[in-house]
Amino acid sequence: MTDDKDVLRDVWFGRIPTCFTLYQDEITEREAEPYYLLLPRVSYLTLVTDKVKKHFQKVMRQEDISEIWFDYEGTPLKWHYPIGLLFDLLASSSALPWNITVHFKSFPEKDLLHCPSKDVIEAHFMSCVKEADALKHKSQVINEMQKKDHKQLWMGLQNDNN
Repeated sequence: MTDDKDVLRDVWFGRIPTCFTLYQDEITEREAEPYYLLLPRVSYLTLVTDKVKKHFQKVMRQEDISEIWFDYEGTPLKWHYPIGLLFDLLASSSALPWNITVHFKSFPEKDLLHCPSKDVIEAHFMSCVKEADALKHKSQVINEMQKKDHKQLWMGLQNDNN
C-alpha cells in the first residue's frame, strides 16, 4: 500500500508539462513561438497568466490585446478551477505536453467568469480552503490560524513555494 507521504508529495509537488500556443486567428506581427511551462497541479492558470501574456505580447500589436483566456481543444478553461483538476477532467488521457491555446480576443462571456485581479483569485482560494476545512475538520484548522498564516498559505501557492 502506498504511504500517505507519497500521495501528499505527488499532490503538492506534481507538475504538468504544458505548451501554450497562440490561437491562429490572433493578429501577430511575426510568427508566435510556443511557450512551455511546468504548471503546478495545485495552482491556477491565472497565476501564470502574466508570464504567458509577456511571451505573446512580443509578437502582437498592443491594440489587439484584451483580456487573456485559455482553451483546450475548444473548451474554455475556467480560471477558478485548479490546474490539476482541469487537466484531469479534460486532458489526462492525452499525450504530454498539455496543449493549451491562448486567446486575447472574443472572450467567451457565456462560458467563463472574468477575473479582474489577483485579489479575486486569493479570495476564491481562501474560500475553498475554508470550505474544505469546514467539511473535514469542522473549521478548527482555519479558525486557529492567524491572518498572517492565511497570507503565508496564499503566498506559498502564488509563488509555487510548497
